[in-house]
Amino acid sequence: MPEFQKSDGQNYAPKGISNIVCDKGEFIVGVCRMDHGHIYGMCNGLLEAGAQIGYVYDKDPKKIEAFLKSFPDAKVVDNQEALLDNPKINLIATSAIPNERFEIGLKTLDKGKDFFSDKPPFTTMEQLDLAKAKVKETKLKWFVYYSERLHVEAAVYAGNLIEEGRIGEVVSIKGWGPHRLDKKNRPNWFFNKEQYGGIIVDIGSHQLEQALYYAKAKDAKLISSRVGNLKNSEYPLLEDYGDATYITDNNIPCYISVDWFTPDGLSTWGDGRLIISGTKGYIEIRKYLDVAASKETDHVIVVDEESENHYCVHNKVGFPFFGQMIRDCLDRTELAISQEHTFKAIELAIIAENEAVVM
Repeated sequence: MPEFQKSDGQNYAPKGISNIVCDKGEFIVGVCRMDHGHIYGMCNGLLEAGAQIGYVYDKDPKKIEAFLKSFPDAKVVDNQEALLDNPKINLIATSAIPNERFEIGLKTLDKGKDFFSDKPPFTTMEQLDLAKAKVKETKLKWFVYYSERLHVEAAVYAGNLIEEGRIGEVVSIKGWGPHRLDKKNRPNWFFNKEQYGGIIVDIGSHQLEQALYYAKAKDAKLISSRVGNLKNSEYPLLEDYGDATYITDNNIPCYISVDWFTPDGLSTWGDGRLIISGTKGYIEIRKYLDVAASKETDHVIVVDEESENHYCVHNKVGFPFFGQMIRDCLDRTELAISQEHTFKAIELAIIAENEAVVM
């Protein structure tokens, strides 16, 4: 991965092992608006699973030019309507400004297509409710790019270990999601809470999705949450810190913490970690590096009843979500991720944001 992508979270675009699940031209993706660089990771994952990145629209020609360097086969369309009306397209993908993503999703489903949104897919409960109603009405799919689990091999591997019973029954989950702020390279919307939704909605939704997944929970109760602008007063609508505590519906305590304080000395955009404690051991996921020991990604540390283990699983596990997602769209199944789970993660984030103590 180019060093600029690794150091800059907004351009972080993992590449993995190809695992083609469909015939050439069977699954075509249209890209609609690219206000965040996550669209590159979204498209990489789909391409590696056999999708064709067929069409792209954005009103900014510079973004189009940059996108075509990575996906040269994509055809440029002049407007959003032309993209949504194209009968060849199976799925619309977007990384538009966060509070504008849901409108693209509603229009996509109305046109009979499945939808893939960057996170956060919504910034308000009203948007979420409208999306739920549209999914129920159309029976179509609304996927979300929760990349910190779906596009991290260490996170995939940890899930496999839990499924195998390596650490027994899960007892507690703690997630840390620090990010680099990089003020000078952020767009104006990034500093406007109405547009990005607040820190727990924006980057905390990653952590909540993971907590639900590893706990094998369907819901969780918010115990407490905090947000604040602690050290960036020149941007009054920015939240640079947030945390929240939950208990899942199967009685597993979870804590998440997110911030925008990654120091420049770190070689990646954030030292994302997750600790999952169980009745027979624990797992620590060090997603993007092992600080001062290895700049390689995807470290999984496992302590069980027999031994201490440190696995580096980069380029060894792959990203099964994308292939499963394509097959779900083609076969009308629900194997990659459930719609209930997808929406519940952002619902819990919005609740925590709305009820947070402001520091």
